[in-house]
Amino acid sequence: MAYHSFLTILLPAIFSLIATVAAIKLVMPYFYNAGIVAEDRNKEKIKKIPGSGGVTVAFGVTVGILAYTFGASFLFPAIINVSTILAVALSIILIAGVGFIDDINVKTKRVQVTGMKGINQGLKQWQKPLLTIIGALPLMAINAGVSTVHIPFLGLVHFGIFFPIIIIPLSVMFVTNSYNLLGGFNGLEASTGLIAGVGLMLYSFFFGNAIGLFLSSVLVGSLLAFLCFNWYPAKLLPGDSLTYCIGGAIIAIMIIGHAEAFGLIIFIPWIIEFILHLRGKFKVTDLGIRQKDGTLKAPYGKKIFSLTHIAMNLKKTKETDVTIMLAAFEVLFVVIALGLAVGGLL
Repeated sequence: MAYHSFLTILLPAIFSLIATVAAIKLVMPYFYNAGIVAEDRNKEKIKKIPGSGGVTVAFGVTVGILAYTFGASFLFPAIINVSTILAVALSIILIAGVGFIDDINVKTKRVQVTGMKGINQGLKQWQKPLLTIIGALPLMAINAGVSTVHIPFLGLVHFGIFFPIIIIPLSVMFVTNSYNLLGGFNGLEASTGLIAGVGLMLYSFFFGNAIGLFLSSVLVGSLLAFLCFNWYPAKLLPGDSLTYCIGGAIIAIMIIGHAEAFGLIIFIPWIIEFILHLRGKFKVTDLGIRQKDGTLKAPYGKKIFSLTHIAMNLKKTKETDVTIMLAAFEVLFVVIALGLAVGGLL
């Protein structure tokens, strides 16, 4: 039975990885020719490359989920509730779709966008949070998760009917939009999401949550594939479709896998990022100012409006340095959360 369980979780993750690679190979030339591009910044010469790569991750995750669904329907008895994971797939697709709509509003000339000038104007700032609530509807419809949640320092809190109709949509809106704030460096969004996914996978494995283990494994498989094309120098940029997709997947795994307290801790870097951007009234950029030696200078000097600004102020950094530093920062919180969970403090 254990062998059967691991096999049915591992194979969909492999399908997710393969499907993501296939989708990337398909959409890269198509998006470029269709004008769905973004500017790859922090470089000596800014160039346009295919954007909105998050749709490939959403596709890969969905294929992984459908692979399990197919197997559970025709080959083996299901160990995971199929209707639940299909609701998660729909939620991720809807949220990634919001990001895609934001990505495809590409201008021929630069216009003023958040904290800088660029060609990707996107949706209005107030439209994004409202539209991401659409992704919460499938989770609300199946009454996902449990209404009693363990909150650090508060203990067990019972939300009752307020959990599906208030807590879930607000959580989806906050997590997806907060995750969208930290980025702009090759590999940053995908690597931090990959680390968070591995953390949720380990937590689910240690505490025997099959559905959390399954969902996090297909996310990890897809992000591994995407990161190969997004690492410096990137051939494909993530766009909001990726950040929304990852944020939607993380909050879904937290809710479905009963990992709310654990997920809250590993999400601290993005909570910090939200607070820092709030100080700048969400009109700041994470990007650096490239110097002649290839290093990056923080755009606002010693004023800090992003974790990337802290990284650039600590020492002379290049683009990959910023990505590695912030990925290591996320590893720290995953380790802390795992230590607290194993120690029975979550």
